[in-house]
Formats: sequence, structure tokens, C-alpha cells
Amino acid sequence: MAASPTAVYDLVADLPRMGEWSPECERVQWRGGATGAVKGAKFIGWNRAGAVRWFTYGEVVAADRGRNLAFEVTVGPVKVARWEYFIVPDDEGLDCTIIEEWTDRRGQFGGLMDRALGTRRKLNAAGISATLDALKRAAESERVA
Repeated sequence: MAASPTAVYDLVADLPRMGEWSPECERVQWRGGATGAVKGAKFIGWNRAGAVRWFTYGEVVAADRGRNLAFEVTVGPVKVARWEYFIVPDDEGLDCTIIEEWTDRRGQFGGLMDRALGTRRKLNAAGISATLDALKRAAESERVA
């Protein structure tokens, strides 16, 4: 991306804006007094895939500005995913590459959820690509602004 690692991190870490990038996440709201992406901050996310809507609870588990952001997501008491963003600066530190990873934590519930919402691995691969494209557009347009 033609944007600094800190600028890209700041976009990703502004979780209430995630609905601008993600094709599935509609919105995010901090909870429990959290106001930003620091380790331990909690949030609720509202999601949609076709006609199916659901919400998740999340907790930031890693927050290293300009480098890495990760959060764990649950549906009720069930762990469902870990989302992680790695930001790798170029040699001069002016531009960067961002990598988004999804780790399936659903265990035995994965098959049931896939039947209800579609195959997560396939949906998330497409969603990651769309999210990163949207982040790139936003980061590069904000750099110009």
C-alpha cells in the first residue's frame, strides 16, 4: 500500500469503521468503557451474510501500532475466530504490505455454522480480499488528502 504502516494500522484499529472495509461486518461498537484498540478492549460487531444477520463479541488481544492488531471473536460463549492484521513496512518505512489472517476457532460447531452461513473458509477468503482492497483505497486516498 502506498501509505505508512502507522496510517494503515490506524485505519484497521479503528474498529467502528470496519463496516466501511468489510463486506460482512456492518458495524462495530466499543463496549465496557473501551474507546480504542488496546489489549483487552472489548467490542460488539454486527454482521450480515445475505439474509442472515448475527452479532459477535470481540476482544483485542494484540495491539502494536504500525505492526500488528489481533482480536478474538465469540458468538455467545463459543469461540469462533481470531482475526489478525500484520503490517510490514517497506525498506524506507513509507509504504507497507498488510496481511489479514483468519483462524477458525469454532471446533465442532464449525460444520453447523457452515450449513447456516456458508463455508467460512471460502467466504472469508473472498471477504479478506475485499476488505484489503477497500483498506488500500482508503489508506491511499487519505494519504493524498
